[in-house]
Amino acid sequence: MAALIKSKTKKKKSLVTRAGKTDFILAIIMLVVIVLTLYPFLNVLAVSLNDATDTARGGLHIFPREFTLKNYQEIFSSNNRLLIAFRNSVLRTLIGTLTATFSCAVLAYVLSRKNFVFRKQINIMLTMTMYVSGGLIPSYLLIRELGLINNFAVYIVPALISAFNVIVIRSFIEGLPDALEESAKIDGASEFTIFLKIIMPLCMPVLATVALFVAVGQWNSWFDTYLYARSNNNLTTLQYELMKIMDNANSLTAADVSGMNQNPNLTARTTPESIKMAITIIATVPILIVYPFLQKYFVSGLTLGAVKS
Repeated sequence: MAALIKSKTKKKKSLVTRAGKTDFILAIIMLVVIVLTLYPFLNVLAVSLNDATDTARGGLHIFPREFTLKNYQEIFSSNNRLLIAFRNSVLRTLIGTLTATFSCAVLAYVLSRKNFVFRKQINIMLTMTMYVSGGLIPSYLLIRELGLINNFAVYIVPALISAFNVIVIRSFIEGLPDALEESAKIDGASEFTIFLKIIMPLCMPVLATVALFVAVGQWNSWFDTYLYARSNNNLTTLQYELMKIMDNANSLTAADVSGMNQNPNLTARTTPESIKMAITIIATVPILIVYPFLQKYFVSGLTLGAVKS
């Protein structure tokens, strides 16, 4: 009996030891993955906070050797429209995200109704827009005819409907139980009431996912400013202004950069590399701040959107 107990104890110890080794190996693997994931961002941050002439020496990793804010000071001092651009980017991101998400949700709800007459035809047309576009010139002519040139609405109206977002939301709605809608109709609820009070709350995961897609697209967009609003300084956006600053930084020649090292009076200047890294941080941090608040909806929205009951 004692021998049997000892053998069982040894087996338990061996299992615990194996489990401990497995956990240790998994922890090492995850640590390596975390380092590989964070290193590029930390390196960009270190370069942006490091002195430009010191960065040119190379060998910079995740900590700045000579801490400085000159790179950021150069960006904000070289362009006096950044505050206006930042305001416009925030406004277009907030307004564009809310309106586009709601518009896509409404269209998705309509296309998910089995009794909708032109459901199949509109779904086909919507899907075709994902593969075929009108082109740049027809799009510009349409925007001009709509009177959206040099108009803040040019950031909102063209982005109201996205075929991909509509399909994602529609798939999620189609996975909801039909009994919810039937019971609401028995109680006398209209289609609009069903959509607002039943469908929308249940669609929060997929709506948050779509909202994140739209917000990132709106925040990073600069080409529409270049095409439709570059002649109006009051409608400029942050990404467009940062793009112009980057182009100016890239115009620095190798002689300019080497001259900084030889002339002490030029040490306050920056290099194209340090400007690029500072611009990357400025453009990325706002989205990184927003993402944690939507993370749980983002993950559940991606998984639940493809599941049908």
